[in-house]
Amino acid sequence: MNRKVGTTIALLLATSTVLAACGGNNNNGANESASPSPSASPAASSPASEAPASEKVEKFEVSLRHIQVGEAQKFRKAILDDIVDKVEAEIPGLEFELDGLQDSFNRFTKLPAEMAAGKPPKIFDLFGGPGDAIKYAKAGKLLDLTPIITELGIQDKFQGLSTFTYEGKVYGLPIGGSVEGLFYNKEIFAANGVNPPKTWDEFLAAAETLKSKGITPIASGSQAPWVPLMLVNTLIGRTAGPDAILGLADGTKKWTDADVVLAFSKYEELVKKGYLTKGELGLNYDQQRDEFLSGKAAMLFDGSWRSSLFSAGALGESLIGKVDFIALPSLADGKGDQTGLNTNFANGYGFSSDLNDNELKAVKSFIKEMYTEEIQVRGLLEDGVLPSMKVSPDSVNKVENELTKAALNVLASSASSFPHFDAVVPGEVYKEVENQIQKLAAGKVDAAGMGAAIQKVADATPAQ
Repeated sequence: MNRKVGTTIALLLATSTVLAACGGNNNNGANESASPSPSASPAASSPASEAPASEKVEKFEVSLRHIQVGEAQKFRKAILDDIVDKVEAEIPGLEFELDGLQDSFNRFTKLPAEMAAGKPPKIFDLFGGPGDAIKYAKAGKLLDLTPIITELGIQDKFQGLSTFTYEGKVYGLPIGGSVEGLFYNKEIFAANGVNPPKTWDEFLAAAETLKSKGITPIASGSQAPWVPLMLVNTLIGRTAGPDAILGLADGTKKWTDADVVLAFSKYEELVKKGYLTKGELGLNYDQQRDEFLSGKAAMLFDGSWRSSLFSAGALGESLIGKVDFIALPSLADGKGDQTGLNTNFANGYGFSSDLNDNELKAVKSFIKEMYTEEIQVRGLLEDGVLPSMKVSPDSVNKVENELTKAALNVLASSASSFPHFDAVVPGEVYKEVENQIQKLAAGKVDAAGMGAAIQKVADATPAQ
């Protein structure tokens, strides 16, 4: 049928399991004729058993908000489209109305306004944690998925559902996972006598050498503040220890603590020494990517999902075999485990609590088709997204992308993990973190001032 289209981890290799996600196309007809096929048996075509020729299927629409927009998301969009086709074929009369929006606009502008008005989409991209899923669950805006995943037998199939769980009930399901680390161009490193850094001092030395040769050490696009905050989050995990992020969420850790401010100062040092792309505040996430792909920058701190760029037919196809992925180098002045990684499986789908019977059938079918090992492995193989569900070792062994393998190896070598703070701290606090990192990048605040400004907001924000 025709479909309306709107505008736009810790990979816990627990014995035999791993971590991460998914995201799809093609219009297949969902309505099938009620009359018997030519090959039907006489019994099947008898008046007593065939459906009345005049019977009509009631058509209905279900809105579906996703963030799989743009070239970088094309593989996830292809998976989503295939799921949509399957569900439309399974539920007579169903037609999805897809609405694709940019991630931050959906999360911080569009969805909050819809929630406030009591008119969210029926299915929508949802971030876990107190600022999103838990807040909406408390307000009664989200569908309790506990009975559905129990009925489908997948309640124990996920790597973790804590950021979507409120008072023992599940209100969202992660579509994938990731780990954040450092991509580097092996050819640029070799040509300039630079080795992959294992310590922060070696990292700074490499950056200085590259800068002296006229090469931007680290590709940066800070127009969207979540992009530089990936590195800041990992720095906090290294300077203050893996437990620090959760401490910032529950108030047992302060943004003004010396070990947290130290993380801000590490980023400030990169800014002051000119190791980041010049004019980073005017560059978006795609432009940051292009700095690296063009060879203007030698390193890129990003999520493991970026490995799909370096696949046949993708934007970075010419760099296949020329890029590697490693963990952020260890810090001599850090605390705790220096192999700790920022892993994340807090992004997924949520569902409106306001559903009629037909819409509920569509939601159940969507969950049944989306959350399978087949789809999880497809996301891993096609897009480098680590599974959010437990998958077999045989499935993991199918991975051919060298950077996805590198990400898996990085995860396997890590002794601890921590979440991104936007998944656990209150939304008001996270917005101030975003505000302050851009001020730091612009030289309008120093590391200590950044910590103080964030803590001021945290002190005024009620516990969630």
